This record gives sequence, C-alpha cells and structure tokens, in this order.
Amino acid sequence: MRWKKRPEGSNWGDFGPDDQLGRPNLIGPEQVLKGAREIRAGLTFTLSLPLDFPGESKLNVRRHPPVLRPTFRDGLPYVNFPFARNEAGATDVVSDDQVLLSLQYSTQWDSLAHVGARFDADGDGVAESVYYNGYRANVDIVGPMEYRVDENFAPHACGGEHSHADVLGIEHLAVKGMQGRGVLIDFTAHFGRECRTVGYDDLMRVIEADGVEVERGDMLVLRTGFAEMVLEMNRQPDEAVLSNHCSALDGRDERLLQWITGSGIAALAADNYAVERFPARPPAAPGDHPLLPLHHHCLFKLGLPLGELWYLRDLAAWLREHERSHFMLTAPPLRLPGAMGSPVTPVATV
Repeated sequence: MRWKKRPEGSNWGDFGPDDQLGRPNLIGPEQVLKGAREIRAGLTFTLSLPLDFPGESKLNVRRHPPVLRPTFRDGLPYVNFPFARNEAGATDVVSDDQVLLSLQYSTQWDSLAHVGARFDADGDGVAESVYYNGYRANVDIVGPMEYRVDENFAPHACGGEHSHADVLGIEHLAVKGMQGRGVLIDFTAHFGRECRTVGYDDLMRVIEADGVEVERGDMLVLRTGFAEMVLEMNRQPDEAVLSNHCSALDGRDERLLQWITGSGIAALAADNYAVERFPARPPAAPGDHPLLPLHHHCLFKLGLPLGELWYLRDLAAWLREHERSHFMLTAPPLRLPGAMGSPVTPVATV
C-alpha cells in the first residue's frame, strides 16, 4: 500500500488500491446511454477555442502559443514537397508538419498528475509530495529536477531533461473516452460578466432558478463568459480586464466543496482559467494550506478531472432557448502516455 493515511474527505482507495482514473469511474454504460437519450435534434456544438487562443503568454508565463513547423527529410522541409523530386513521373505533392505545444495552453483537461500536495501519507508526521491515491513525486511522476524539502526545496538535477507521469497520465481519460451526459450551469445568464466569486449559495440559486438536475456520473460544465471575452480580444488578452470580470468558483467555500463530493459528478469543466478564483481568498484559519483549493479538492482528493477554457456560448444559447440543460458530451483528450494535461476538442450533441 502506498499510503497509510488518506486525506480527510478523499476517496483514495475507493476505486481500488491502484486506481488511476478517479471519479470518471462513475461514467458507466448507464451514464453513456443517459447522455445518448439527450440527442433529439441531431445538432453538434464544438466546445473548444482555437488552440492558439488566448494568445501570447500573459495568462500563464509558463505556457506558450503553439508553433507549427514542417517535418524534414534529408534537410528539406516537407511542405508542398513534390515526390517527383525523388521519383520521376510522380504527381504527389505532400505537406507534413509538427507542433510545439503547451498541453494546457488553451481548451484542456487536467490529468490527475497536474496538482498534488505536500501530505503525510505515511502517517509518520512528515509530509511527502504525493498525488491522487498516494502516488509519489519523483517516483511515479518524474521530471528533470527534484525539489528537496530538507534543503528548503532547492532543485537538484535528476539526470534528464524530460518529464513523464508514469501513473495518472492523461491517457487514462483518453481510454475512458470521457463520453456521457453533460450538464450546463450558465452563470453568465444570471450574473453577466460581473466579477463574482461563486460559492455554494450562488450555485444553488442558479440550479434552482434554471431547474438543473445533476446526477451521479454527470460531467458538469460551467459557463462564465470568460472564454467569450478571450475570443473578443483576438489573441491579445488583457490580463487586467480579464481578472476583473466573470464568475469563478470559490475554492475556499467548504459547503461548495462538499457539494462537489456529494453530487457524484465525474468531471468538472468551465470556460474560464482555472475553474476557481485565483488567487483564492485567504483561508479561514492560519496554517499550511493549498493556493489552489478547488484543484486540491478535485484532483488531489477526489480524482475528479478539471477542464478549462472551454467555449460554451453557442451551446448555452441553444439550451436556454429550448429550456434544457443536459446534452451528450464527448470529450476525450489526446492519448499521449505520460502527459499531465491535454488539449481537447469537446463536442456537445443535442
């Protein structure tokens, strides 16, 4: 067993001692069929931004827009390449490219290897860097540096330049398929683009006002209007404007976190950056605490994947016009072993 003590309120071990999927385990045949029954009009909506949005690196200096380049052979770029150069009489003209892509730059899923925590999983009074279900940093999730706690987290080279999630990688969501019933909650319809930190009370009011039903195994999708503002800025995001507009969840609201646990949702996505308000408001009590409390609760404790920067305006308008909140959602990430996140092109079918 990798752990002797699990975090309070977590579900570590509930899906098995070696589980790497988390709450998407709740999406079974019943949930897929439930989603399929929401297909009545035969219409589809793409829920992804163009993957070169938001533009620049202002929202996260670590992440950069995709860069497309040709592939090469014998030093020559294979874009508009005539095969007649290699074989007389050939009529083929070939273009082939590659991309340098920050996997969480635009519309994305977080894998369960994205956010872990310093937590005493061994029960010996010493916190370790661990992830969902007790998987270990520098053992199961590896990178080029080890940050040693006994040296005030000083970095030490591990002998390589690559990173890899040997467990909890995004490929597990890809194999699962991430297909089932989606449920839209439209904060924009109620709060507009007001900068509002949404807690349990606001969430319940919107759910009641719109008659939204959330059931075990559903994938919950939140519209805040943020991605729509990003599109309007046309790859030149104004961080100051964006940070003072639109709704985001209050990751410090314990009642909200407990609702997420008790609701049985299998995944949570939003059209904003981070799903939760960041920076979060100060914790109620002093002491050690996560800076990303919703990520901590969902990814680390529950194994509940988070999606960010989804595009929801067109779907939301159609659902509201037809007095619906449910749809069929198909949203598999890239089947890229070892990745800690992935771009995704979700499709809603109604």
